[in-house]
Amino acid sequence: MPKSAVLVLSAVLLFSLPLKAQTTKVFPFDYRIEELENGLKVVSVPLSNPNIIAYYTIVRSGSRNEVEPGKSGFAHFFEHMMFKGTKQVPKAAYDDFLTRLGAGTNGFTTDDFTCYFVVFAGRENLEKVVRTEADRFINLSYTEDVIKTEAPVIEGEYYASVSNPDRRLSELLRDTAFEKHSYKHTTLGFLKDIQDMPNQYEYSLLYQKRFYAPDNSILLVAGDFDPAQLLAFVKKYYSGWEKSNTTLQTPVEPPQTQLKRAHYAWPTKTLPRLAVAFHGPAYSDEVIDKAALDLLAEVSFSSSSPLYQRLVNEEQKCLSLGAGFNDTRDPSLLIFNAVLKNEEDLPYIEGEILKELEKAKTEPAPGRKLADIKSNTKYALAGALGTTDGVAGTLAFYINLAADPGTLNKLFGLYDKVTPRDIQAMAKKYFKPANCTIVTLAGGQTK
Repeated sequence: MPKSAVLVLSAVLLFSLPLKAQTTKVFPFDYRIEELENGLKVVSVPLSNPNIIAYYTIVRSGSRNEVEPGKSGFAHFFEHMMFKGTKQVPKAAYDDFLTRLGAGTNGFTTDDFTCYFVVFAGRENLEKVVRTEADRFINLSYTEDVIKTEAPVIEGEYYASVSNPDRRLSELLRDTAFEKHSYKHTTLGFLKDIQDMPNQYEYSLLYQKRFYAPDNSILLVAGDFDPAQLLAFVKKYYSGWEKSNTTLQTPVEPPQTQLKRAHYAWPTKTLPRLAVAFHGPAYSDEVIDKAALDLLAEVSFSSSSPLYQRLVNEEQKCLSLGAGFNDTRDPSLLIFNAVLKNEEDLPYIEGEILKELEKAKTEPAPGRKLADIKSNTKYALAGALGTTDGVAGTLAFYINLAADPGTLNKLFGLYDKVTPRDIQAMAKKYFKPANCTIVTLAGGQTK
């Protein structure tokens, strides 16, 4: 999917944090954070990897921001619009520019943000990329006809998505678990809203003004470049981008007060699926709740856990079993998923998952295993940070949440502090029957 002179900077910067040495931390690179007068944050991470630069633009708008009735899916829809070109650089010219540059490029939309990236070679190309990307974000141009042409593409993407049983189950889970918050819908949005997108040209202009603005965006640049030169280019090409000053509050999800259930009858034969979910905490690098729950997921539901070994390898009732706790800006779901061989085993697997969570409340996690998981987590992060694009791609998610690469060091500091008792406390706090939503999917059967 369409996923030079150094100028004086003091006049443009509201603040400039000093270069931060992170040599002994899990994020081992120096970085700078600057903010222009118009609110655009620039996070620069110079690396020793030669010749490659990853240029990411993070717009802090995702399905979380789609709070108005009838407007779900618009963050993803607007991602498509962002590849339609400008008057100065039309779509064909933009595509040709990237081809000649030999650049890798794409975009993607999440619950909390939309991200665009260009990965290219050569310091000599940095100004060209800054200029072209600035033009794209400041001067995007499209007609109502383009909206009408693109909307059916989005609808086709929706149908392709829900032809996958896992995605259909996820859609049902969100819609069942949430009452008020916009996490109720997936990034693609509700079908009825997608079908109305051809009529939303005027709203698309409002959406652009609200969210595609410097005070709602972050530039993240990692690789082989001079940070001062980068900031000179950013000042030159982005300082004319006008602020939005938009504040759009997401609804607060009320506490769930009773167990919820839902089932989707798949029209053809398919493997049965189960999701057991609980409302959980938002991302934090200061409060230990989410860090402790992340480690609980590894202790109790990873492929090395006793439960996985028994249900998948020994009894062979499940083809897969796992836990997925996404990091999000607002409180989201703690989800336990299983793909089964036989539908009649759904109640049994549900019971085994719930028993494992009850066990987590009373039996402390083995200290040695917990230490190994913490170590492996650090090792996995180090692997992800092994390339220029790996650094930028990893940071993009955390920059959206905290706007500072240092959040990784704070987060892993929390992981280090988590004790078996903390994990027990979080299990008791979140894994309550009234806080639980259970959804199932099976081929052609109804309940």
